[in-house]
Amino acid sequence: MKLVSKLIIRILANCAAILAADYLVPGFVFNGNWQDLVIAGAILGIVNSFIRPVVKLITFPLILLTLGLFTIVINIVLFILAINFIPSLSVHGFSAIVWGIIVISLVNYILLSIFDTKE
Repeated sequence: MKLVSKLIIRILANCAAILAADYLVPGFVFNGNWQDLVIAGAILGIVNSFIRPVVKLITFPLILLTLGLFTIVINIVLFILAINFIPSLSVHGFSAIVWGIIVISLVNYILLSIFDTKE
């Protein structure tokens, strides 16, 4: 049960982060209903939970060589990958991608810190 509640909290945090990025970042546009928003939050959660660790493990030498700066490139590429699976989300321009990632990361960090489910 605890795993299910963590999953729901992460999906809802991603949903709130997408809405915040839509509101704050010009060029970051979400055109969908609440079901599309939940699906988008789930897709971002899947990419962050399953694909990101594998990519970081594979690119560990580059991350080490660049003193961690290559993780920014990984975040951008994985975000673009996630956008391709979310038809109701469109991002126009590289700066919208970068600022969208920043807003989504900050909102996720804040919300997951507030709703921390550790015992």
